[in-house]
Amino acid sequence: MNNVIAVVVTYNRQQLLSECIAALRNQTRKVDKILVINNGSTDDTINWLNNQADIEFFSQDNVGSAGGFYTGIKMAYDSGYSWIWLMDDDGYPKNDALEKILENDTEELYLRNCAVLDKNNKKNFVWKTKNYTSIEQVMESEIKNTGRPFNGTMLHRKIVERVGLPRPDLFVWGDETEYYYRITKKNKIPSVTITNSIHYHPATSFSYKQEWDYKSGWKMYYYIRNRFHVHRSKFPAVAPFAYIMYAGFLLVFAFITLAFQKRDKIKK
Repeated sequence: MNNVIAVVVTYNRQQLLSECIAALRNQTRKVDKILVINNGSTDDTINWLNNQADIEFFSQDNVGSAGGFYTGIKMAYDSGYSWIWLMDDDGYPKNDALEKILENDTEELYLRNCAVLDKNNKKNFVWKTKNYTSIEQVMESEIKNTGRPFNGTMLHRKIVERVGLPRPDLFVWGDETEYYYRITKKNKIPSVTITNSIHYHPATSFSYKQEWDYKSGWKMYYYIRNRFHVHRSKFPAVAPFAYIMYAGFLLVFAFITLAFQKRDKIKK
């Protein structure tokens, strides 16, 4: 049975979560279940969820996006759903995104991704996709070998059977990339961005060169640590190469920090 469950991971963004859920409810192809994984929110999220009769939710401690998607995918898989549609709480799908991403749903070992566009201008890709910066430049219906998990990413349960689950110990920043490469590189499952299946997400402008605060920038630790695990999944056939690439990354990061950061250079 080709049923679909939407899995949304949330933490302290009740208003954005409600926008995401509204978009899921208004899909032209209806989802069979909406599952929200609440990562220990301390705002009004729990009260809001308790008043949503059509939503299943599970609350746990804040174990990061990695732990949230680990729990969500596991619960969806254990419940027997065929298709698992993944997203964070700060984005939302266009009303026909589900219909478009599953127009040809016969390929099960095929990682599908929505085209992730800036939720403000609705045209620009949030992250450069292939050589495109805007959806208006795209002529093809599919952009092969691309994907931006977990922003409208569609998993078939057979992918989970082969690859397993995200690594909850990675916590944040890199957990989704490690899982993506474990699917596409280690297990050689092709990926594709379906260009008429749109997922809106806030624009991001993060750069190593931007000034970041040492005391509050704790996520940077996970980004640097997790990069090693990303390389391990990206280069599964040549393990020494992953170590070489990671060493190169550390050197470049150190150089850029010393060159462009103004405060706490040595601490960073």
